[in-house]
Amino acid sequence: MRQVMERFKRVSFDRQDHDAPLLCEYLSRTRYSRESLYPKMMNADMDAVEAENQVELEEKTRLINQVLELQHTLEDLSARVDAVKEENLKLKSENQVLGQYIENLMSASSVFQTTDTKSKRK
Repeated sequence: MRQVMERFKRVSFDRQDHDAPLLCEYLSRTRYSRESLYPKMMNADMDAVEAENQVELEEKTRLINQVLELQHTLEDLSARVDAVKEENLKLKSENQVLGQYIENLMSASSVFQTTDTKSKRK
């Protein structure tokens, strides 16, 4: 506080020089001494840090929710791919059965028998 008072004593005001000691005396009696300004500055700094931390926390929460949503989407897509693979295998199997059935019908039918032109001529 002494340094502040000495500084104000050396400052030239637009008023008369006798105002500087009065200002120093006023400042020494007010609660805005150098020591009392530190907690206020610290509180302001802490408020700024808390606000920044709050913003970071909200951003982290948003990102975590987005990641969780994407994980659920990936799980759903994986389940869908597995279901489509199973359906594909089932349809392939059915196609093989139907293909074999058609071949058996064709071989049993005289319409689809190969004709041997040499044996008919003889």
